[in-house]
Order: sequence, then C-alpha cells, then structure tokens
Amino acid sequence: MADQDVELDSDLDPMDAAALRDEVKRLRAGIREHRDSTGHELCWFHPALWELLPETAAADVVVPDWPQFLRGCVAYRTSLDEQLPAAPRSRAEFDRRS
Repeated sequence: MADQDVELDSDLDPMDAAALRDEVKRLRAGIREHRDSTGHELCWFHPALWELLPETAAADVVVPDWPQFLRGCVAYRTSLDEQLPAAPRSRAEFDRRS
C-alpha cells in the first residue's frame, strides 16, 4: 500500500509551499462543508474525517425522520443509476463494523 500512496500523491511533488497551502485549504474547506451539513445533505456521519481538521466543532446535526430519510436514500440511489449507469453493482450488505 505504501508504494501506491506515493504514486497517488505524486501530484504534490512539483508543488511549491504556496500551492501546497492552497491545496490544504481547499481540502479543509471540503471537509468542513461536509461536517457542517445537516439533514439530507449529510448522508454519512464521519467524525474520523472531521477530526483531521485543526479545530473542534460540535456536530449540530438535524436527522430526518425515517420516511423522509428513506425517500432521500431512494432519490440518491436513483440519481446514481442516471449518472453512472455503467458502474459495477454489488449485492454486498452494509457492514456496520467497517
């Protein structure tokens, strides 16, 4: 896996300090946007991802009731069929331990 990580991150090698700072800021902004989402915008709860940020913020999350949540899940899954019709499919069940 270490060799793969080096290859995946090789785009960082030519970056100067300013470009690296800009990239870190861009990535942090994306993590914060996800962390600060709520309701249907927050598909998964990822505190381990949010802990990568230097600041700590309490999750102020609004959770949709089950019927609204399930309708949102169905709409999301339907959009995947429209946007990625050739993507491989899986019958694997959700494993809460992973």
